[in-house]
Amino acid sequence: MKLLIVESPTKARTIGKYLPKNENFVVKASVGHVRDLPKSNKKAIDIDAGFVPHYEISPGKEDIVADLARAAQQADEIYLAPDPDREGEAIAWHLIEALNLKKAPNVKRITFNEITKTAVQNALKHPRGIDDNLRRAQEARRVLDRLFGYDLSGLIWKKVRYGLSAGRVQSPALRILVEREREIRAFVPDIFWTITADLIPNGHKKPLTFTCSEEFIAHMKGKSEKEQEKEKVRIKKKVDALIAHGLKASWHVSAIKETEQKRAPHPPFTTSTLQQVASSRLGFTPSRTMRAAQKLYEAGHITYMRTDSVTLSNDALKNIAAVVQKEYGKELHQTRLYKTKSKNAQEAHEAIRPTDAALQTAGASSDEKKLYTLIRTRTLASQMVDARILRTKVSANITSSKTFPDFIVTGSHVIAPGWLTADTAARNEDVDLPKMSVGDALTLKDINAEEKQTQSPKRYTEAGLVKELEKRGIGRPSTYATIVKTIQDRGYVKKDGRTLIPTETGMVVSTFIEKYFGPYISDDFTAEMENELDEIAAGKRDYTKTLKDFYTAFHKDVSAKEDIPKLTNLGDANPKYTCPQCGGKMVVKLSKNGTFLSCAKFPACDGARTADGEIMEGPKETGETCPECSAPLVERTGRYGKFISCSNYPKCKYIKEDPEEAAKKKTGVTCPQCGTGEMVERRGRFGVFYSCSNYPKCKNAIKARPTGKLCAYKRDDRDGKACGALMMEGTKTIPERCSDKTCPNHNPHKLAKKK
Repeated sequence: MKLLIVESPTKARTIGKYLPKNENFVVKASVGHVRDLPKSNKKAIDIDAGFVPHYEISPGKEDIVADLARAAQQADEIYLAPDPDREGEAIAWHLIEALNLKKAPNVKRITFNEITKTAVQNALKHPRGIDDNLRRAQEARRVLDRLFGYDLSGLIWKKVRYGLSAGRVQSPALRILVEREREIRAFVPDIFWTITADLIPNGHKKPLTFTCSEEFIAHMKGKSEKEQEKEKVRIKKKVDALIAHGLKASWHVSAIKETEQKRAPHPPFTTSTLQQVASSRLGFTPSRTMRAAQKLYEAGHITYMRTDSVTLSNDALKNIAAVVQKEYGKELHQTRLYKTKSKNAQEAHEAIRPTDAALQTAGASSDEKKLYTLIRTRTLASQMVDARILRTKVSANITSSKTFPDFIVTGSHVIAPGWLTADTAARNEDVDLPKMSVGDALTLKDINAEEKQTQSPKRYTEAGLVKELEKRGIGRPSTYATIVKTIQDRGYVKKDGRTLIPTETGMVVSTFIEKYFGPYISDDFTAEMENELDEIAAGKRDYTKTLKDFYTAFHKDVSAKEDIPKLTNLGDANPKYTCPQCGGKMVVKLSKNGTFLSCAKFPACDGARTADGEIMEGPKETGETCPECSAPLVERTGRYGKFISCSNYPKCKYIKEDPEEAAKKKTGVTCPQCGTGEMVERRGRFGVFYSCSNYPKCKNAIKARPTGKLCAYKRDDRDGKACGALMMEGTKTIPERCSDKTCPNHNPHKLAKKK
């Protein structure tokens, strides 16, 4: 028997179709990483021994590892086929360690950038060993992130607020958003006027709107209110005089300029550009884009989706050429070779493209189909001829003055669509102007001015932040989506539509880190660390020296800040808000849910208001004691109303439940993981879920109400044994299903379609 191990069950099923039928292959999935650093930092990394990480089997992966170990013992040959990048190399190495295969002579590593029959069978012919440089680069990133986050987060807990955290790459991303927010808050708009003239060419009925080429701006910044008003009046008089002059005069076409321009197609997608275009055209978040792309890759429809390369293989160029010529004609095909600009780009990878461009649609879900169409369109367009655009600029002026400014109208027209034939969404609508000649008379229908304000810098969207991270060299293709998601999950950033807005908590955390650890979250430092990780991957840099150089200075700087004062107050509150208890002054403080106003005399007076000035009721003792630590129980007000909890929070997290409410939350279903607890209803950040009553000793949790039944689906990755996980109640669209995401019965509606 030959055993082939990949990361996901979907990928396993796709690869299984392409393996030689006569070689008795068994394909199994590790379902991602099987080992990771333990949560406790004390035993996670042995710094003195040279930053040696101590890995443990990831929680919930024990059965998978045991199953893979049994299969490995029976196999004559073992092929490790996780993704072709650092993360995939690390998974392959961890499998060797976890399955005790270090001395096994029959273990081989294979990689492919696309899951096709040709690619898979070619990879089997060219196996290799583990690329230790790639694996060490991934390990270095993991260790760096843990050391940075653990040390700095610990200090933030002490000096800002318990429960906050920092990240080596997430903190620079947050800083970018916070810097933009400061610009927006400090922005003072200027006043300006635009003057437009509606002019009708000879022989036409409809007017064209010409815009004045001269600027009329009243600068406001740095001026007093009186000075601002004088400036506005001065500019407005100039605008009114120009309009009065234009109303009396005769108009004519003073100049016409026509320019033919070529518009070249865009290169095929990288991870970053795919996330950006999917956001602007499809409204997808980076994480949503990557989920759909992962499914398309695992199903064999597209090449590997984590790449910063824009190159295409010779076979791909031939395939694309044939499709372009068939669908759009030979005259529209043009072979184009794109060069990746990034010096650290992984040229061994290709750009993201269809594995077979002839396949017009692919994907199991709506998201996958839309994304596949986007990728295919971009790929085909990248190998087509330029579009030719005719741009026309018509200037109008009055006949009686040489100092009167030109009024301009522009138009454009696609002469030859070229690659826009394929990518119609990239085509701007034609703006056709009527035929005019220099000297033609124009009839003035109307001329007026509109007062406007200059706009502050725009906040970043998720796609815009990804573009900025790539531009500054922060992160890599595999990390962009995670970075954006993490700063939102931590409550440092919120979304308003597609716009990212730093929360008050995010502003405070970023300001603190910038003040005391600015160099460590600067663009240059973060980008240089990425370059050093790239050098480890290329075998040009030593793992231990890199970590030592960073951590020696970093740990020293963190230790030196232990004596800085705790950030208790963020400044004085608006004087109109006084303490509701003593009438005294109030200050701004930071809580778990953002900023609030506290009496400046605290703890002598505990009067408080919300950030908007509403009176907050503080904790009130109930006369009861906590059954877990004997501290007094108090009544508090939270986001879901009033509740009773331990006054010793956060050291003690006991919460007293109302007996009637507690009874409602019980399901009567025994937890199959520990065998003693009961599955009960709970509420978290993402709504209602169900977990074991023995939490935190037992961390079994599912996202819908359990039915009490156990999943009887016989799983291939468990030698045909029943899954055994809890079944959950269904919805209108999905029937009762398994709570284990890795079980095919988690999506019974898809299983039914296959049958």
